[in-house]
Amino acid sequence: MTTTTLERPVAAKPASIRDTLKGILPPFTMPFDQRGEIVFSAIKEQVDFAVGKGVNGIVVGGSTGEGHTLGAGEFIKVMEASHEALAGRRPLIAGLIVNSTREAIERVKALDGMDIAALQITPVHYLFKPSAQNTVEHFRAIHEATGIPILIYNVIPWNYLSVDLMLQVMKEVPGVVGMKQSSGDLKSVSDLMGSVSDQNVVLSGIDALLYPSFALGAHGAISALTAAVPGVTVKLWNAVQSKDFDTALRIHNALNQLWNVLKHDNLPACVKYIQHRQGLGFFYARAPMDQVSDEQKAAINPALDRVLAL
Repeated sequence: MTTTTLERPVAAKPASIRDTLKGILPPFTMPFDQRGEIVFSAIKEQVDFAVGKGVNGIVVGGSTGEGHTLGAGEFIKVMEASHEALAGRRPLIAGLIVNSTREAIERVKALDGMDIAALQITPVHYLFKPSAQNTVEHFRAIHEATGIPILIYNVIPWNYLSVDLMLQVMKEVPGVVGMKQSSGDLKSVSDLMGSVSDQNVVLSGIDALLYPSFALGAHGAISALTAAVPGVTVKLWNAVQSKDFDTALRIHNALNQLWNVLKHDNLPACVKYIQHRQGLGFFYARAPMDQVSDEQKAAINPALDRVLAL
């Protein structure tokens, strides 16, 4: 009697965190009208724009997205609308810019039922700075309460985490899987690349230094330029990955010229103008941030034209 052994399908290997959180991950810009109200109908347009340019994921609630201005209820509604618009086409990262462990946990728990790939969380950003151990415990408590992988958003100037402290956080809290390094110090990126485990991700938030960050091995970027010109930053990422360094340098030089004419104090407003130049609706920064001025537009236009011609 012959017996037939049925072949079992081989289970797909789960994607690693480096497969999920890599490449160009633009921060969604918040579509405010002139009164500072969110135009929810504009969310899908921007999501489709970014996905159409080949980005690897989207971050909602970051600095370029003016996440610090969102009330808890607004944050939840924006996440719901973004989750629906993205519809699983790319990983969705939720940005949290809050001042307490409690508020961070409450906001994330309100997202129950959404497919959130990771949380991008700043250290607390008000005047008072917790100790190194309490910083570790802050991230530990958030992960234990939510179970969602965490990226440290290392951007707060007076609470800027050292490389050693970030490594300590990741070692003691395995749910903290990486960081977005936003200082202009490229050495910190280099130090992190040489020290993180193969389970961690290092993402660049250094707009002027995306190319050298990628060349050092950074796993991707979340930055203003990735939101402003996602298609061109995707080209830069792909050029470095394929070792086409001549193309990468040419793109870098054009992007750097554009970056040099953008003012940090109203950067989100400038990014929204650049997006509008590419066909998206024109939206405003939330008060009291300055809107993009005619003088700024005149400086941006020629630099942007050179970038978009690449």
